[in-house]
Amino acid sequence: MHTRKQPKSEGVAIIGGGISQFGLFESYNSRDLVYEAYKETIKSVDKGINPSEIDELFIGNFTNDSFEGQAHIGHLITDWLGLTPRPASRIEGACASGGLAFRQAVNSVKAGVTKIALVVGVEKMANTKLSLVQDYLAKASDVSIEVNQGAFTFPAFYAVMASAYMEKYKMTRKHLMKVAIKNHDNASMNPKAQINLSIKQIMEKKKTQLEKAGSNKIFWADEFEFLFDITQNPLVSSPLHLFDCAPITDGAACLIITNEEIASQFSDSYVNILASEQASAGPIYTWGRDITSIPSSRDASMKAFDSAGVTPSDIDLTEVHDCFTPAEIMAIEDIGFFPKGQGAEATFAGETERSGNLPVNVSGGLKAKGHPVGASGIAQLVELWTQLSNKAGSRQLPKQQLNLGLAHNVGGTGGTCVISILESNQA
Repeated sequence: MHTRKQPKSEGVAIIGGGISQFGLFESYNSRDLVYEAYKETIKSVDKGINPSEIDELFIGNFTNDSFEGQAHIGHLITDWLGLTPRPASRIEGACASGGLAFRQAVNSVKAGVTKIALVVGVEKMANTKLSLVQDYLAKASDVSIEVNQGAFTFPAFYAVMASAYMEKYKMTRKHLMKVAIKNHDNASMNPKAQINLSIKQIMEKKKTQLEKAGSNKIFWADEFEFLFDITQNPLVSSPLHLFDCAPITDGAACLIITNEEIASQFSDSYVNILASEQASAGPIYTWGRDITSIPSSRDASMKAFDSAGVTPSDIDLTEVHDCFTPAEIMAIEDIGFFPKGQGAEATFAGETERSGNLPVNVSGGLKAKGHPVGASGIAQLVELWTQLSNKAGSRQLPKQQLNLGLAHNVGGTGGTCVISILESNQA
């Protein structure tokens, strides 16, 4: 067990968690998604919990106002779950909304203001036209400069960063493909994932379809050849192609947290929260010459490691914000897992696979599990809680002992980052 730098008399712990099915659900609204995740979360508390014991709700959501035309959703979700009159707060930080909600809940429990908190993340995106989805997501950037002064999309933003990284560190498209292949492999084991297929499985399905259509195409030797085929993996924003991008997703995720002193009353496998730290950064035009790294990721990581009293080498698994494949590579460097410029090669060498030294995005990540933006940060933490409490079943990591997990959740063009570090209580 790792030793904390500054042990505290009262800490905070996760006693339960769950997620909805991730995907595209035209007939569902955000309350339906939350209810599905909530039911699983209540059931996951192994010694049981009465919903009446929940004191407060913290809800991460980016832009329900736009996607569903419904603002002020906190009380509606509370009512839907049968938890009125508990207080509920909706917390927004673009794609980091879930991470922010979690951090605020942790601080509330730590301060003794809240005894038991339900943390929720949710986004309902599927019923919106793609062009409008892009417009709504673009609001997470600096609208006055990045949007109004020229065409802005998040694929274009990460394409610029990827291009700069490729030029500076000699990364190739095959390195990006390796991220996609790995994360789809992981998602193929996750029944809640939106894209529950490996790249190889997708390739074989395409092959079967083309053969049935009478095609005489010479088929792909492996996943890399498939991803190089522009007819199957079209260009989105150079150098990024379709399989470099996270999908549009509907989904919700929930956690129940309380103080460590009473956590054992609810669960024998609770997970301690060692740190949940946040940092801010200006938009990309304020970063200077180096756009191969996100400043808020570096700053939040340093704060979290200092708070937890651990180092990057102590971490056993991590869920990072892989909204695009280059984002994962830059994240594992910004956090400190690999030196700058070495993340791509480390990924290609298999160090971030399930069997590697540092498993990254064993859930499938945003890339394949799905990216319901307000829920993504909570879903990352649910995965860490699941793995650290040995509840992942057939997906359980093969490592003999998992002690520490880290979640990395980014909002907008890197303006917000939340880093949370969790610790198993299993000796």
